Amino acid sequence: MKSGVSTYSLVDKIASRQMSVLDVIQWIAHQGGEHVEIVPAGYDLENNMELVDAIRGKAEELKLDISNYAITANFVAGDERACEAEIARVMKHVDIADRLGAKLMRHDVAFRPVGEMTEAYFAADLDRMADACRRIADYAVQYGITTSVENHGHYVQASERVERLLRHVDRTNFRTTVDIANFMCVDEDPVEACKRNAPYASMVHVKDFYVRPSGFDYGEGWGQSVGGNALRGAILGNGDVNVREILRIIKSSGYDGYLSLEFEGMEDSLTGTRVGLDNLKRIWAEV
Repeated sequence: MKSGVSTYSLVDKIASRQMSVLDVIQWIAHQGGEHVEIVPAGYDLENNMELVDAIRGKAEELKLDISNYAITANFVAGDERACEAEIARVMKHVDIADRLGAKLMRHDVAFRPVGEMTEAYFAADLDRMADACRRIADYAVQYGITTSVENHGHYVQASERVERLLRHVDRTNFRTTVDIANFMCVDEDPVEACKRNAPYASMVHVKDFYVRPSGFDYGEGWGQSVGGNALRGAILGNGDVNVREILRIIKSSGYDGYLSLEFEGMEDSLTGTRVGLDNLKRIWAEV
């Protein structure tokens, strides 16, 4: 197992130009990270092969693995032509993942508004989503890349829906990026959800949330789950996610890949990420 950090954790520093993505990679190495996950938020790689090569070069210089390349995608927005265009776009990102030297790549699958996140819509969309994922996974085989869907974006976020999609795609190089806290966005117990999805994990995102019951205005920094519960990002180990038990489940499942820290809290992102990474290493060693 290798612990490291997603560049998304420092997206505020990148977006404000306080740090470049290359600065972030350097910082992660200095904190003792063993890998970096590349998430092009605050910077663009699709039209910047020079930066792609610079990222790979920086990671190699620092002896830091590039663990995973994570992008957004939506295969249910629009008609068949739109879906084909989206598949082609994601395949170009598979090329970028290979150029980065990553052997793992996460892409989203679908987003729908709240009124369309029903079981009926999911069942109707399943064949289209699975076909897109299958074709992209088949394309990625040439590079030895495993693609994955994350429990992310509400529509394909519950552990049962993730598992159903995986079974429908039926490719050994299509798995799931398990985000240990994201299940809470659809009001699912993250411990039980991780038990269900851990056997299919190609990548694990580790983060923490504060959770409060619905019916109150908690002020700035809080979002809402689908069911109305209040959620706020926390430093890993400080929030309400049972991180210790979930990491025990993941270790017991036989997972021995990358653990990627994501920080989404209100604290300074450098502090929150540094403390979270220290906590991740300690807890993993203890469980």
